[in-house]
Amino acid sequence: MQPDQAKKEIERLSKLIEHHNDLYYQQSKTEISDQEFDALLRSLVELETQYPQYRAADSPTQRVGGTITKEFATVFHKYPMLSLGNTYSREELEEFDGRVSRGLDGDSYEYFCELKFDGVSISLTYENGILVRGVTRGDGVRGDDVTNNVRTIRNIPLVIKGKDIPPAFEVRGEVFMPKSMFARLNKEREDIGEERYANARNTASGTLKMQDSGEVARRKLDCFVYYLKTDESSVPTHEKAINLLESWSFNVSPTYKKCKNIEQVLEYIAHWDKKRLELPLETDGVVVKINSLEQQEQLGFTAKSPRWAIAYKYKAESMSTRLNGVTYQVGRTGAVTPVASLEPIFLAGTTVKRASLHNANEIARLDLRIGDYVFVEKGGEIIPKVTGVDLPRRQAGSTPIQYIDKCPECGTSLVREAGEAAYYCPNVNGCEPQILGRIEHFIQRKAMDIDSLGEKTIEALHKLGLVRSPADLYDLKEGDILRLDGFKKKSADNLLGGIDESRKAAFENVLFAIGIRYVGKTVAEKLARYFKSVDKIAEASLEQLLEAPEVGQKIAESVFDFFRNAENVREVERLRAAGLQMESTAKEPEKVSNVLDNKSFVISGVFRNYERDELQDVVIKNGGRILSGVSGKLDYLLAGDNMGPSKREKAEKLGVKIITEEEFEKLIKG
Repeated sequence: MQPDQAKKEIERLSKLIEHHNDLYYQQSKTEISDQEFDALLRSLVELETQYPQYRAADSPTQRVGGTITKEFATVFHKYPMLSLGNTYSREELEEFDGRVSRGLDGDSYEYFCELKFDGVSISLTYENGILVRGVTRGDGVRGDDVTNNVRTIRNIPLVIKGKDIPPAFEVRGEVFMPKSMFARLNKEREDIGEERYANARNTASGTLKMQDSGEVARRKLDCFVYYLKTDESSVPTHEKAINLLESWSFNVSPTYKKCKNIEQVLEYIAHWDKKRLELPLETDGVVVKINSLEQQEQLGFTAKSPRWAIAYKYKAESMSTRLNGVTYQVGRTGAVTPVASLEPIFLAGTTVKRASLHNANEIARLDLRIGDYVFVEKGGEIIPKVTGVDLPRRQAGSTPIQYIDKCPECGTSLVREAGEAAYYCPNVNGCEPQILGRIEHFIQRKAMDIDSLGEKTIEALHKLGLVRSPADLYDLKEGDILRLDGFKKKSADNLLGGIDESRKAAFENVLFAIGIRYVGKTVAEKLARYFKSVDKIAEASLEQLLEAPEVGQKIAESVFDFFRNAENVREVERLRAAGLQMESTAKEPEKVSNVLDNKSFVISGVFRNYERDELQDVVIKNGGRILSGVSGKLDYLLAGDNMGPSKREKAEKLGVKIITEEEFEKLIKG
């Protein structure tokens, strides 16, 4: 492709991808599948890599992440991010209104109301229309520079286009994790045998501080902005500032309202008390602000908060109901999860009959007994949880719940590993929920993507004795499928076609699909790229596994044990015989020299002329090797800015040579 053709294609792909981003994030619509979208993005990445001079500052490829940040730099806020005073009652709001009236000497004023989203406060700085910095609230005076992660949030503009754009300005907003993404993430956690995340707010906070911006991008955080600050006083009211942000394509929640007086504010609060539960994110209150910026300045600040704004907090809805019993669910990995069976109650917009009890430790902490009246909350949870016991209503003579010691499905004695909160059923190949769960995990979109199969079909195949493991899917014949209720020749052909198509899935998908405990999609990708084949992973020692990126002790032990189990090895061999990919097809960078002479490198920090992935390619192209951790066998630690101190300390202790970016460039020039 000629350069001028490449430029046009980059522009075309960028516009097309932004169109689909806008549909998905702003209009909740889709016109193409995730796979088609990913293919468009890959094409753009390849072209921009080949022709970097045509990559725009706001290219969609800047959203995919991949930068590793070991330590987040501390940044002082130009304008302190003060917290708001809280109120929980009508009376306190009316007192606030009285203080405002007195502070404004009886002048007329109006309020601006916005929902208070349960997320993470962020400050976004733009210079010449370009996003240059994203900083967390921190202590209000200084926060952490999380710019690389902020760039992955697709509805935060990287470049502003529009009218009346100041040379420099700051936008504040709330980064959050949508309910749907939180539920999906917890499903994935359960799927690999990990504890569920407690709530969406804490998960969003943890995600924003992740070191790998690629993983942040995969979690699809969202952001609503609510504040514009600039040295140039170009707008008279908060409402006009919000309108300006909307015109610049910032994501502003449409739930705001201008109110003429405190009565209208109270009406707004009452309106959203229940309706907010229908929103795709968690909310915990309403922010009430004076609309006029001049009047805001007149009212001023206390030491901790503005006098012109206050947060009304909705009370977390909690109700007491009878605990009728505890049921136990067995997941794919054998983890046994206790669930409270409740006398039905109407809570936060839905009828609740069941609530999470998390694990045996939680049951013991609450000292639960059957017949207790327990307090149930939704709060920031997707699934209701039991938060306490109404002790005055406890029946005399009741006894604490004894956690089960046998699997509720197959009767096998449960085990609990040291340091684990959950009990497990070890009957991996004989416990029906585990068998079905493994097959359901195997066919999911992020694994083998056999979309013609579903839970009901898997259950039916299992009942007929046709499928007891994922490998059995590849032995199915048309006659087997036609034994299922409702299946005719065409639907049978579609199912078999979907199974056959899955043979093309990449090795990292297969590795994730086989269901090694603690090996999620990201870890599977890292293992596949590091070891290149299932055989090398199976042969790896514990120490070798620990050298792979993203692999800690728990994951390494799980992978090591998996391939020491004869049944697991047989299953992998059956999948290999069925034609599944057991080697990585990712191409190594084409070698241009042997100047690095098989020397090993660990790359850490931020670099001036390269992204980390680019540096890895340069090392490999010139005959070097990439390691993930510092050890005595390492030749060079390539150190960039903001490198974590632990790597440097370990390298110095072991006598590993530490080199700068400039020294590395001299090395490859020979």
